Amino acid sequence: MKKAWLTLSAVALCLAAGSTFAKEYKELRFGVDPSYAPFESKAADGSLVGFDIDLGNAICKELKVTCKWVESDFDGMIPGLKANKFDGVISSMTVTPARQKAIDFSDELFSGPTSLVYKKGSGLSADVASLKGKAVGYEQGTIQEAYAKAVLDKAGVQTKAYANQDQVYADLISGRLDASIQDMLQAELGFLKSEKGVGYEVSEPVNSDLLPSKTAIGIRKGNTELQTLLNKGIKALHDDGTYAEIQKKHFGDLNLYSGK
Repeated sequence: MKKAWLTLSAVALCLAAGSTFAKEYKELRFGVDPSYAPFESKAADGSLVGFDIDLGNAICKELKVTCKWVESDFDGMIPGLKANKFDGVISSMTVTPARQKAIDFSDELFSGPTSLVYKKGSGLSADVASLKGKAVGYEQGTIQEAYAKAVLDKAGVQTKAYANQDQVYADLISGRLDASIQDMLQAELGFLKSEKGVGYEVSEPVNSDLLPSKTAIGIRKGNTELQTLLNKGIKALHDDGTYAEIQKKHFGDLNLYSGK
């Protein structure tokens, strides 16, 4: 009888411990670099707007939790995630083998290629040979940085890192840079559609194994509970049509979701 009581007590303790360790999320903190319109940027009133912002807020609504956005330069995202400054990263973060060694990811949010931006008539293109001796800027911590260091630097291109994409474009406009390399849709629908982007054009997609296209929510390594929760939210957005509505709002009939 005593042995049976001890066994039941042990089970009760295990159940109690399980409920203690299982985190109940009432708030989700997402890291974001708001210099990447139309995915994430700031409106005139200082509020955060963009495709990623709407997706993040919709995921939180589906999961019935409060969304809190924490601003950070992009190269501080993974360190900030590891330091528990935020629970996840929703900031056009591409899934790469190198990042997968440091953090985990949710299911796909969207996919998009990389391209260059330069003045019309400059004679530049996605062909690396056309960039030799030219100055090309990129945002730190991005897949474009890895490409610049591994390919452009070795081809005689003068590359320069910046804390955020707004700074890259500022130097492109001032003439300190000949070109910028970034997400193609960001360039087309963000920079080129702005007043500052008049007179500039986007190259064909830059093809390289160093430039994968799938983006997702970055999560601390081993946090499978949050990963499952976020995947549930993402699936719900597709199932109830919310994802399609948000996509249409920002990109019309363009489909960014590869389904991979």
